[in-house]
Amino acid sequence: MEEFMLFVKNDADANAVLPPDSEQTFIKACQIYIEGLLKNGNLRSAQPLVRDGKIISGVPGNFSETPYNETKEIKVGYYHILAKDMDEAIEIAKRNPEFMFKKGARIEVRPIKMVENSTQFIYPSK
Repeated sequence: MEEFMLFVKNDADANAVLPPDSEQTFIKACQIYIEGLLKNGNLRSAQPLVRDGKIISGVPGNFSETPYNETKEIKVGYYHILAKDMDEAIEIAKRNPEFMFKKGARIEVRPIKMVENSTQFIYPSK
């Protein structure tokens, strides 16, 4: 099995346009999705992200901190999954409830590099 990150992104105002009674239905759908991934052995971890934070940039001795305030699209969570290949990872991502509840939802599917090819360094996974 290969490891992938699914980065969940939404329009910044996606929660504001979600009807209040739909929020609990959405949360329950996410729980069911996560339980299915666990049952099938696909899930390593999953967490929502708070819509607040800082962006750090610069070089040592000259860093700057700015508020995290993406205005058009915001990262709202991630899933660290196991899949046999990119095609299976994409199929897992397509079942995510974000697509049913949040207009403009997008999921970035990225393979995780486990070994550095040039040095054979193995990145720790737990």
